[in-house]
Amino acid sequence: MPTVLRINGYRFFFYSNEHLPVHVHIEKANMTAKFNLEPVTLVISRRFKASKIAEIRNLVNENAEFLIQKWHEYFNNK
Repeated sequence: MPTVLRINGYRFFFYSNEHLPVHVHIEKANMTAKFNLEPVTLVISRRFKASKIAEIRNLVNENAEFLIQKWHEYFNNK
């Protein structure tokens, strides 16, 4: 479960057995979310309030290029 980014207490990560489309998981405490990266869209959220989802969406948008690069680096090297 590689962690690729930590911002504002959020952990952005992939599972080692991921599948397309390119996406990232985000967790903080007991809250989780999943965003597709191309385009950036929310797939699922558990326990995050709407305001936090908006914050996470902004973070994903700001870091989408980096996250996509990390996805390809990780999964193309497996």
